[in-house]
Amino acid sequence: MKIIKEIAGRIFALWALLVFVLTMLIFLIPGLIISGSPDPGRTYKFIAFARIWMRIFLTATGCPLRVKGKEHFKPGRNYIVLFNHNSFMDVPVSSPFTPGGNKTIAKIELSRLPVFGMFYKMGSVMVDRKSEASRRESFTKMRAVLEMGLHICIYPEGTRNKSEEPLKAFKNGAFRLAIDSGKPVIPALIFNTRATLPADKFFYMMPHRLKLHFLEAVTAREGESADALRERVFGLMKDYYVRCEV
Repeated sequence: MKIIKEIAGRIFALWALLVFVLTMLIFLIPGLIISGSPDPGRTYKFIAFARIWMRIFLTATGCPLRVKGKEHFKPGRNYIVLFNHNSFMDVPVSSPFTPGGNKTIAKIELSRLPVFGMFYKMGSVMVDRKSEASRRESFTKMRAVLEMGLHICIYPEGTRNKSEEPLKAFKNGAFRLAIDSGKPVIPALIFNTRATLPADKFFYMMPHRLKLHFLEAVTAREGESADALRERVFGLMKDYYVRCEV
């Protein structure tokens, strides 16, 4: 039975790869048209386009997504949206299905891939994690994204959580940004992507229903430090994840 599941996982992974590549090529021309637009209009168009693309991809690969809590995004406001990170499958779930225009902080390596790199750069603030200068510059770029009225999406764990803990310890950057910009934080929890695309298996995918839950916005209290805000948000996200994980 285990062997059958392993074989099925590789077949599903191949199917998902084919679906992704074919849909990416179909959306190439509209993507090229959008890429010539200035921001923030380009980002609003890109997210609307990515949402359609990823809805097709998730449905075709047997991973329908249910989103809860969109009402926490108030009209005319933008936020720092924080996601847990268990799997590469979080990427087609997080930014595309965040209400409104947004950019995500993303590592620069994937931007060098043919075709996909173009889409990746349109929706992201690039950072070279090996470069201290790039990390400092990314903070300035994220401030600029917020000043344009867009949301900024961040995985505060930094990398995928491969541990047995519900969440890895959060890094400070997102919370320094919240204090510095005065923008509220919206915690967001993604469920079941670890079962769909496990971090510990190579070229393996198993269809599964996915869920994305946005929680109420969290605003830094007067005089609250980035460390204190980080711990408060971490506690909220961990408690919610443990209660709702299926």
